[in-house]
Amino acid sequence: MTENKEFKSGFVALVGRPNVGKSTLMNRLVGQKVAITSNKPQTTRNRISGIYSSDNMQVVFVDTPGIFKPHSELDNYMDRASLSSLNDVDLVLFMVEPEPAGKGDRYIAELLEKVKVPVFLLINKVDRVYPDKLLEVIDSYRQLGDFTEFLPVSATEGIGIEDLLASLHKTLEIGPQYYSSDEVTDRPEYFVVAELIREQILQLTSQEVPHATAVAVERMNQRVNGKLQIEATIYVERAGQKGIIIGKSGKMLKQIGINSRKQIESLLGEKVNLQLWVKLQKNWRSDPAFLKMIGYDKKELS
Repeated sequence: MTENKEFKSGFVALVGRPNVGKSTLMNRLVGQKVAITSNKPQTTRNRISGIYSSDNMQVVFVDTPGIFKPHSELDNYMDRASLSSLNDVDLVLFMVEPEPAGKGDRYIAELLEKVKVPVFLLINKVDRVYPDKLLEVIDSYRQLGDFTEFLPVSATEGIGIEDLLASLHKTLEIGPQYYSSDEVTDRPEYFVVAELIREQILQLTSQEVPHATAVAVERMNQRVNGKLQIEATIYVERAGQKGIIIGKSGKMLKQIGINSRKQIESLLGEKVNLQLWVKLQKNWRSDPAFLKMIGYDKKELS
């Protein structure tokens, strides 16, 4: 698509500690759920791109896994996914809580010192604090880096979103429209479907189980009686976790299926027949071959 002198575009990475609200912000900016959210850390595992389009700008937001000290092969994958995204973007949004910088934030700020593109500091969840508190937060971050903008936002309430978009348009370069205006993510539908199922597991099961689960969509290309047939497998690491996911008389798995189907039908705009299985895959988070099989492919990070 040809460039015009008014149109701005670029790739923008969202970085920050786990559970700071990056996925919620991206969904807000895009206007549709493309990244799953929960109140549990490590919800996002892959780089997921959401696409914002307007008459004068297109921004491809890259939502990264939260940056933290790795403990397993999956953790290593997630950290590489976060850091690799900073090498090929036009701008970085560093999202933080509305409180003075902690150890984890200082660690990320040190990483961002090596980045050669503009970095905006986004102070999220400002609907929860008094305005004078924000000055204290901003002062603590001024000492950590040379940020292009300091922007207070609330991803859940929509506060500051217009100011953020205006700052992006001011800072990004003139460029082409990379995607058609009706596209909201660069991920295939089966990936988003698997993530929507995993979101329901995060929301419905206990604290221990969610990070021991992975979801793979096995089939999603056939329609029977007007319904799209989707078959997906939920992988767990231990037999006890399998019992929790299935639940007494299969009730938990049924509820995961019901809730997931509603989200998937909303995403796809059609009726769905969803079939779920639960399989045991011991220590899958530390198995590179299995991680690759279910879509956590290191080739993405090269």
